[in-house]
Amino acid sequence: MSLLDKVKSWFTHLRPLPPQMLHYQTPPEAEQQYRLHLRIEKDGRGLLIINAATVLHLNQTAAEYVRLLIQGADAEEAARAIARRYRVPRATARADYERLREQILTLATTQDLCPVTYLGMERAEPFSAESSAPYRVDLALTYRTDEAGTLSPGTGKRVERELTTGEWQRVITTLWNVGVPHICFTGGEPTLRDDLAELIRYAEGLGQVTGLLTDGRRLRQQAYLDELLLAGLDHLQITLTSHQPALHDAIVGRAGAWEEAAAGLRNALAADIYVTVPLVVLPANADSVTETVAYLAGLGVPAIALSSPLRTAPAEEQQALQQALEAAREAVHRHHLTLVWDLAAPYSHINPVEVEAGFPADQVIRQHLYVEPDGDVLPTQGYNLVLGNLLRDPWEAIWDNPARRKLEGSVVNA
Repeated sequence: MSLLDKVKSWFTHLRPLPPQMLHYQTPPEAEQQYRLHLRIEKDGRGLLIINAATVLHLNQTAAEYVRLLIQGADAEEAARAIARRYRVPRATARADYERLREQILTLATTQDLCPVTYLGMERAEPFSAESSAPYRVDLALTYRTDEAGTLSPGTGKRVERELTTGEWQRVITTLWNVGVPHICFTGGEPTLRDDLAELIRYAEGLGQVTGLLTDGRRLRQQAYLDELLLAGLDHLQITLTSHQPALHDAIVGRAGAWEEAAAGLRNALAADIYVTVPLVVLPANADSVTETVAYLAGLGVPAIALSSPLRTAPAEEQQALQQALEAAREAVHRHHLTLVWDLAAPYSHINPVEVEAGFPADQVIRQHLYVEPDGDVLPTQGYNLVLGNLLRDPWEAIWDNPARRKLEGSVVNA
């Protein structure tokens, strides 16, 4: 009988543990670094997020095992607690605890390891389980795109102000308190905010994983990059739309942008931080996207996230974009890069090409939220439905908003 079969066979009528969020990070001197976030839901089920990437859905008993693991219990302490609570032999509880601990540590310290293929551990399909909060929330600190205050197209009319540092800290605290383990700072261009390092430091102090989505230009300043790293930033996503300077500059609409972004990317790759390049396949760069992948591989970029506005593109352009995406995916594999999806979703067999090619939008919305510069919450970027405001509205009113539930209804009822 497998570990999870045993867990399922145990008593489940006991009063569950209270909802809580637990976090563990290995000490700086540890040879292998990893982070664990455990969110215990109201019914006692657990959501274990490993390195902000692998998500395991746990039943009540497995969640209690992992809670003991995060709290530092040794095998004997865990066995005693579980045996007493669930009335099972202590030897059985000890063996199961040790096995589960080994499996989790293997997942935490092995890159791109699928828990189904390698460990025989069960997991839910993407977005298939209800939860009290998303895995990750993106925070658009500003919609400014340059020092002149130019706004991202189509966003300035909706947002009249940016939150202050203190207000963003309140938002981050709220998200941590409801169980969001991972936030990503975005925009506009978030490095235009003078308090970015302060906000990263604040979130890291709570225990959250932090990421940054940037055009990379300011990262060419080594002192600034060092400031973000010392604040605790966990990962970077640097957008470079083409290996051709003139084409990149034309797409972003700024002369000299390529030189600055490329310099920032090179600095980041030389630093001790995980870097991903989101590559958006557009009609303008579709013909050269495979060459761009090769260029990024040559720089030492370890991972690329592919996407394309297939759903919003004119019908006559969709086939060409789809073909370019497929070609880009093949180039990623040919150059032995990791193909990632920039949501904090765990499933190595789901890639961004498949998502863009027809994965239902309501399933993507299910475990994601996006906060605008004034605190308004959208289901995701570009989905202009305001669910509430994190400074004014209770979390439950936002997460359980009937409009959001309607968007994901086909998933919930499946």
